[in-house]
Amino acid sequence: MGTHTQHVLLQVRDVLNADPDRFTSNFYLRLFATNPELRELFPANMGHQRAMLFRVIEYVLETVPDRDNHPRLLEFLGQLGRDHRKYGVTEENYHQFFAALMREIAVTMGDRWDEDIANVVSQAFMLTTGVMRGAAHSAPGPATWQAVVAEKYRLSRDLAVVRLKSAQPLTFAAGQYLEVQIPQWPRIWRHFSPSIPPNPDGEIEFHVRAVPGGSISNSIVTETQVGDVWRLAQSHGTLTVDTDREVLMIAGGTGLAPLRALLIELSFRADAPAVHLFCGARYPADLYDLSRLWRMVATNPWLTVTTVVEDDTDPWWSTASEESGRITLERVQGQLADAVLGYGKDWTQHQVLLAGSPEMIANTRRRLLIAGLPASKMQHDPV
Repeated sequence: MGTHTQHVLLQVRDVLNADPDRFTSNFYLRLFATNPELRELFPANMGHQRAMLFRVIEYVLETVPDRDNHPRLLEFLGQLGRDHRKYGVTEENYHQFFAALMREIAVTMGDRWDEDIANVVSQAFMLTTGVMRGAAHSAPGPATWQAVVAEKYRLSRDLAVVRLKSAQPLTFAAGQYLEVQIPQWPRIWRHFSPSIPPNPDGEIEFHVRAVPGGSISNSIVTETQVGDVWRLAQSHGTLTVDTDREVLMIAGGTGLAPLRALLIELSFRADAPAVHLFCGARYPADLYDLSRLWRMVATNPWLTVTTVVEDDTDPWWSTASEESGRITLERVQGQLADAVLGYGKDWTQHQVLLAGSPEMIANTRRRLLIAGLPASKMQHDPV
């Protein structure tokens, strides 16, 4: 597309950016007024949905004019289309979405809207819906799986392990995360990382910590029961291990889960590389799965595990597990980045896998970069 097209799409972006909340609210009002049956596809609280929609619209308007980023845009839209399979979106729904979106953009643009702008914007969002439809239609396997909770136990007041079983094998790779919907919160999807690799028996395990204000995580920890039916959908993430290079793994909290899945997978291989896992928590009581890690260290000479705690003394209200005082893994006190960089080892040639909260990943990554570790060797999920 030419210079004029770039100007038009960026102009539209700037107009919509003046009041994103109003634009997305009015769009959904229009969509549901003309197609009321679509309302049941969405959660009761639309705040998160509106924010996600606007990020997509803004990204399309910014990226369509930029030819160099077209491959990235097509990859993004394809993933978005595959993600929408779980909602049961039909061909007709895409047409309904397109019509409502074009009308709302026209209304928002007001007197600035003309035939030339309409044609350019129409092409951009015809591309958007077309790529999404094509990716959804060509995606292999079912859109969702059902898995039944077979076991759930709490390791502490805010941490639970949930084990489920599906009637069919699940499609994902060790280190990836899945979209999850629980019966207590229908039509709301969250991302959780399996802590074991996929297996032919359809078994899966999640480690879930209740976070402040997190309705889904709190519900899982406090309300999930054996027999609950969860829905699982699209897998995401690219955490992988190159067996030709030594590995540094850094896990914060339940970020242990995807790295644990990779370690279990490596334990079945004869060519596993040397791996050093740093597993961090705020207090000793927050460290978990120590017995499994200890057994893995004892049976896999390529694996070293160092636990890291910010405060070496548990608070009075903590509910430390018995294993935290019984299992003897190396433990140091401090921040994860300090523990790694102060270990006295050159990590610059290691592949580095980071998993944990967005803040932990961002802070640790920044410290590693400052210390000279190359960004090209670092992997983590989007933050």
